[in-house]
Amino acid sequence: MTTEKVLDGLLVLQYKSGDKKALEVLVKKYHTKFCNHSYWYTKDIDAAKDVAQESWKSILRNIENLKDCNSFGSWAMRIVTRKSIDYVKKRQKELYRNNEYYSENRNGIEANTKNEYLEKLKLGIEELPENQQVVLRLFYTQEYSLQDISSILEISEGTVKSRLFHAREKLKKIIKK
Repeated sequence: MTTEKVLDGLLVLQYKSGDKKALEVLVKKYHTKFCNHSYWYTKDIDAAKDVAQESWKSILRNIENLKDCNSFGSWAMRIVTRKSIDYVKKRQKELYRNNEYYSENRNGIEANTKNEYLEKLKLGIEELPENQQVVLRLFYTQEYSLQDISSILEISEGTVKSRLFHAREKLKKIIKK
């Protein structure tokens, strides 16, 4: 168990005991991570901030039920993930009802070789199934362990490994084109 998890566990226990300062420390530590994680789903800064705020409300309502205080980070990230997905689904329904569709303009990309490679990588990632994109993001950009990703997404570690492997293989093929 990492010292970060132990520190989180202590902060959660302190908060449960009535120490409001412990909550401030948790918020400072996790709020930006929550916003960034939610943004990955919503693609909207303001929506990501709203989702993070709603997630904090849910976290505070349910923190007393958290049995393993050391797992606060993955437990809270799971809440943010669910809230983000709910937001996206709600937004998609609204767009469908209003018959509005948005598309990104990818024309006119001119960059040096490194930027072209990064753009190819980004577009390649967008071609992957969403479940592989999520695992890549949590593993490489959020730096969660396989065990934490398994907990956040509520899937087995074997499934996490499989999704990472298949995502890497697909990206290799896409980049070689």
